[in-house]
Amino acid sequence: MRIENSFIPVHGVGETTERRLWQQGITHWDEFDGSVVGDTIADRIETFIEDGWTHLERGDVAPFTEALPAASRWRCYENVSEQTCFLDIETTGLDAASNDVTTVSVHRGGETKTFVNGRDLTARRLEAELEASSLLVTFNGQRFDVPFLETCYDLDVQTPHVDLMYPCKKIGLDGGLKAIERDLGIDRDLPDLSGRDAVRLWHEYERGDDGALETLIRYNRADTQNMEPLMEIVTDRLHETVFEAACAEE
Repeated sequence: MRIENSFIPVHGVGETTERRLWQQGITHWDEFDGSVVGDTIADRIETFIEDGWTHLERGDVAPFTEALPAASRWRCYENVSEQTCFLDIETTGLDAASNDVTTVSVHRGGETKTFVNGRDLTARRLEAELEASSLLVTFNGQRFDVPFLETCYDLDVQTPHVDLMYPCKKIGLDGGLKAIERDLGIDRDLPDLSGRDAVRLWHEYERGDDGALETLIRYNRADTQNMEPLMEIVTDRLHETVFEAACAEE
């Protein structure tokens, strides 16, 4: 499913109206027929489509993620999948005011980079990665990763953001990232390590154990790399349950 199949970013168009449009065979912006809705909504949709094409030509999905509910922002992924940045951080604790970010991994276009505190983890590096991305994908990053980075590195993250936790919940996938991976059969590097182990590994590295840092980096990178197949599975399932199921209704 692509954003061109969507009408709910339009003010006044909810899921019921969108589903009615789909059921009438209007499943793409190019197929829009204003006679199916009232004049006011038709005008809004036509303006939205006109502006929408301009945004997509620029690779800018921000206007859509801002207008979509958190659980529906997955609809933008297919449009910018190659420019999507999967991000995960490791920290020394849960409070950004009193704890530090230890490593940050980003995965985009088949390449994974990891930045390490005290080496190359800087605000400038993070800003460059985010600015090069059309979409940011995290798991629970809306409440944790992004605010943590903003606090510790004085960032203002403006990259359009999909927090995978919300679309996962929409299809009944609850729990943490690792539990969901197990449910879906997604293999993980270092499956027995936890967030608590990540803190321990960092402190061991601070005491001079470079091998502990290597293990921590592998652990952090697995989170970002595994989010990509999870995103693919989730978007496929939501396409079936939201779009295909609605189009099949009489």
